Amino acid sequence: MKLLSATGGLLPAAAFAEGVADWWQPLSAIDSGDTAWVMTSAVLVLFMTIPGIALFYGGMDRKKNVLGTMMHSFSIAALVSVLWMIVGYSLAFTPGNAFIGGLDRFFLSGMGLDLAKEVGTIAPNAGSVPESVFMFFQMTFAVISTAIVTGAFAGRMKFSAMLLFSGAYSLLVYVPVAHWVWGGGFMAAGGVMDYAGGTVVHINAGVAGLVAALVIGPRLGYGKESMAPHNMAFTLTGAAMLWLGWFGFNAGSAVAANASAGMAMAVTQIAAAVAALTWMLCEKLAGHKPSALGLASGAVAGLVGITPAAGFVGPQAALVIGIVTAVGAYLASVVLKRRLGYDDSFDAFGIHGFGGIIGSILTGALFSNMIFGGDAAIGSQLWIQIKDVIISVVYSGAVSWIILKAVGLICGGLRVERDEEREGLDLAIHGERVE
Repeated sequence: MKLLSATGGLLPAAAFAEGVADWWQPLSAIDSGDTAWVMTSAVLVLFMTIPGIALFYGGMDRKKNVLGTMMHSFSIAALVSVLWMIVGYSLAFTPGNAFIGGLDRFFLSGMGLDLAKEVGTIAPNAGSVPESVFMFFQMTFAVISTAIVTGAFAGRMKFSAMLLFSGAYSLLVYVPVAHWVWGGGFMAAGGVMDYAGGTVVHINAGVAGLVAALVIGPRLGYGKESMAPHNMAFTLTGAAMLWLGWFGFNAGSAVAANASAGMAMAVTQIAAAVAALTWMLCEKLAGHKPSALGLASGAVAGLVGITPAAGFVGPQAALVIGIVTAVGAYLASVVLKRRLGYDDSFDAFGIHGFGGIIGSILTGALFSNMIFGGDAAIGSQLWIQIKDVIISVVYSGAVSWIILKAVGLICGGLRVERDEEREGLDLAIHGERVE
């Protein structure tokens, strides 16, 4: 979600800092149409995680792990929501410094509504909706970013370790980068373009997932036993929910029901559609049959690629982004993973990490000043995008590695015992199974 001024342009970091001295504003500043759209968008983004990612990932796992995999998304939605309420939102979106926000909204203190005086708190980068709505909208982004990571290590991580890692990731990786990009931090000051989370959500989550897959190691029998998805109907249904919910993800990031939201919605559909077709074409050219998994993966890859660019590019650029991202994500998920031998279970890095990198860089090459009302130069903007992509990759990778090592020490290891993994995590961890 980009920082917005009252006129719809990018809000400089300095203006953000200066504008938060008094968040209490007359309720007349709130626009009912904008508020309704952002509330709807927030529900759509939460819908992407539960049930979207839960079904998308659950269908790709083996039957003995399906409940455990779906539990990841549900439990993370609960955990991250509480952490966001306690301190995450405050550190991401209240004044602090270039690297982290403050504690003005610790336990959401100070966020309020006084109907008697007809005033309420309104965040300066969402000036026509109540702060409570903006906070909830951003909460759903923190939830889905953390849930995406679990697709890289499904089928082998302890539930306790997963929860500890997820909580630490949300506070130590997601929150700081959200502040850097959307909360008036140094990336915002440097002019980065990330409309709805290419850097904050997808690169962060994909890189963290790759590091987790490398640290934990591959599933038992990986590369030797069949690990085919147990229920592609689940996966296709989950992908459809992601596709639908992504309109809240991207178009909702305008934080208004306006022309920017309309363009973001249009380019989201175009990129997803062409990417789905492109992935199936890649399968055909590689000598395989066009698959349901490929269709779903391609659509999600296109959605990832357009996320940082939505609101900055037009339909023609969206077509290019969808095609290039699908090809890149296909090569990362099918070719690169096989050659390097790492076990990214459901291609969290291949689709989200690699796709986010491609989309973020292409945003700097294909943006249109006419569409978002800016005056950026392609050469300098492309360098800004590349620089901030590198920073995000390094930061997410390094901090995620530290968190994993610390969690491993606390939990006596990150992964379940070999016998438990063979039996399946549904029974071994949760005492339940799908008959």
